Formats: sequence, C-alpha cells, structure tokens
Amino acid sequence: MIFQGFKETILKKKLDKLLSNSEFGGASALKKIQTVGIITSEEITSKIDLKVAVEAALGIKNAKIYSLRAFSKTDEISYKHFTEKDINWRGQFTQTNFKSFLEQPLDLLIGYFNTNNIFLESAVLQSKAQFKVGFAATNSKLYQIEISEEIEHVGEFTSELKKYLQIIKKL
Repeated sequence: MIFQGFKETILKKKLDKLLSNSEFGGASALKKIQTVGIITSEEITSKIDLKVAVEAALGIKNAKIYSLRAFSKTDEISYKHFTEKDINWRGQFTQTNFKSFLEQPLDLLIGYFNTNNIFLESAVLQSKAQFKVGFAATNSKLYQIEISEEIEHVGEFTSELKKYLQIIKKL
C-alpha cells in the first residue's frame, strides 16, 4: 500500500513535467473526425453505455473505449480495461493492447471522467490523438476543449461536443 502511494507521487511529478513541456497542435487541422477513442473509469461504464451515445451523437462507427478498473488478481485480462498495475514507475503503460490504443493517431480522444486520477490523466496525456476533449473539472492542460457538465448527463455532453466540433469544422 505504501508503494502504491509512492508510485502515485512519482507519476504525479512525471505528469506535471510532461504537461509543462507539452504543446497542443491546435484545432487548425482540417481533417474531419472519423476515429474516436474514449478513456473513462469502470464506475462510469457500468452505469452508462458511453460508446453507443458517442457514436450516435457524432455519427461515427467503431469508437474505441478503455476503462480504468481496480486491479484484482482474479480478473481476466480484458481488451477494454486497464488497471493501475498496467503503468510502471516510469509512467509508461505496459499492457500491449492499451499501449497500442494510445499510440493510434485518433482524430478525437474523449476523456470521460470528472475526477483527478493520475492513471486516467497519464493515459490522456500519452495518447497520440490529434484532438482531445474532456470535462472542465479535471486538469485543464490535458484538453483542447473542456465541457462543463455533470458526468451522468451523457446526452448534454455529446450535444455540446457536437456543437463545438461543428463550429471548428471537425464534423
């Protein structure tokens, strides 16, 4: 347990350093959104069918979603989840499926969580997505667009997202 706290402290320092050095490419790219990735927590995906809501609102297919779940030795390896054990002390993700998801040049990445979580924030930061959107309640340096909405209001979030993406001609 003490090692977990130590690991989180190291990861927090690494995240802050990466955030201070990172720059956004901007919304100037004229490419329309075709590929979407979603990073969230298992608490949210157990209550909300987020993938279907985003696909319906944005008119896309095959959105990819990954959820952070608590580590358990009894859980099977999942292609839709990652755990705090899947990130090493250097802040690098070790699960190959999730690592390849982060390395994909997605057109849009949605960070669908509204609490500060070092593992979720690290995943968003390390993603090679061209455009990142999330909630205003989290780290403001992670996203190009932040939407202030309650986590349970998926319809309102997706309609606001669609509106902003149409304004900047991404849809």
